[in-house]
Amino acid sequence: MDTHNRLQQLLKERHWTKYRLSKKSGLSESTIANIFNRNSDPTITTLTAVCNGFGITLSQFFAEQEMVELSPELRELFENWMPLAMEQKAALLQVIKTMNMR
Repeated sequence: MDTHNRLQQLLKERHWTKYRLSKKSGLSESTIANIFNRNSDPTITTLTAVCNGFGITLSQFFAEQEMVELSPELRELFENWMPLAMEQKAALLQVIKTMNMR
């Protein structure tokens, strides 16, 4: 996958400027400009920040098929899920399953 083409695609789909991507991702305008102007591939850290700005995961960024965007509720759930320990995730999943049985 061509990272630059994918970034351009995401900007175009959202009708965003590079400036808006900079603000949404928390990266400086010069960092965003360097990615595009120098045709350099961003680091994983930078790409993660870009993906966060777009509201997608790295796996969604690299997905070959149609991208599925998370609703604000699912995104909040996902963001709170990620830092949990495995035991916490298992316990929370059990609570959700129990709630679905009712």
